[in-house]
Amino acid sequence: MLAVADGVYWIRMPLPLALDHINLWALEEADGWTLVDSGMNSSQTQGHWESLITGPMAGKPIKRLIVTHLHPDHFGLAGWFSARWHVPVYMTQSEFLMGSVLSLGRWDELPWAMELFFHRAGLTPDEIANLKTLGYGHFADSVYRPPGGYHRLRDGDSLDIGGREWRIVVGRGHSPEHACLHCPDLGLLIAGDQVLPRISSNVSVYSTEPEANPLKDWLDSLTKLRGLPADTHVLPAHGYLFTGLHDRLDALTLEHETKLVELAEACGEPMSAVDALPVMFLRDLKGFTRLMALGETIAHFHLLLDRGLVIAEDGQDGVRRFRRT
Repeated sequence: MLAVADGVYWIRMPLPLALDHINLWALEEADGWTLVDSGMNSSQTQGHWESLITGPMAGKPIKRLIVTHLHPDHFGLAGWFSARWHVPVYMTQSEFLMGSVLSLGRWDELPWAMELFFHRAGLTPDEIANLKTLGYGHFADSVYRPPGGYHRLRDGDSLDIGGREWRIVVGRGHSPEHACLHCPDLGLLIAGDQVLPRISSNVSVYSTEPEANPLKDWLDSLTKLRGLPADTHVLPAHGYLFTGLHDRLDALTLEHETKLVELAEACGEPMSAVDALPVMFLRDLKGFTRLMALGETIAHFHLLLDRGLVIAEDGQDGVRRFRRT
């Protein structure tokens, strides 16, 4: 644990992914701790928490766990904290419900709707058959059984933590109802995955909602975050802390608007999402990383559709292709 402000501590836990860590936060109170995010479900992460709770945090109980959003590296041990330590879990409604639904199901055989989604995106039958080996549909493998109840967070709510006000600021696009925490007194924003220092948040269309427009939601959320002070210190879920929220919002917006222009210009002839991967990503993509990139590419196409800059055409082969208007 590393102190980054008065009563605010930085905890870093490992992840078995290309993005090999997650930043978690402990907020100290006179009579206990508030934790923000839990890490992915694994015996290793549970062991690290046991050492912290019985070591540096010993003597004061965990009063609550705030989970920013449903993804396994944030929500993965929420149920474990609830069951093992009787800690109440605080989340927005959409994140709790979606996370719970995904945690309780495991698709050993892909439903036809998932297969159709990837076929329309341009994957071959062999690539679709290989999705199971990549772990697609196995969200539950990285998440402890979800808690039986939760305390609902809403946009604009205020929590008194350690004698300071922490306001809930909801962002969308990366996940349905992502909760960030802003402390005006400290000038801090616990941003989760909504704003990251070096990479952009993954903003994808998934087979569970194939016609979604998450990039519009995410860019709208960046505009909303401009309502916070420009010199806000940002505590992200990955990477290092940084100062200059507005500068980072400007850079993220420019990055995606540039990709939208490049993608629209590339669609002089009809192009599937798979065809467009080299336009969006200038590197070789494999495995689950390629699936994430595919979801992001579809998200960019859907925003171009919303803006009237491309049209979608479903071919006789069942593949959806996009063409510049």
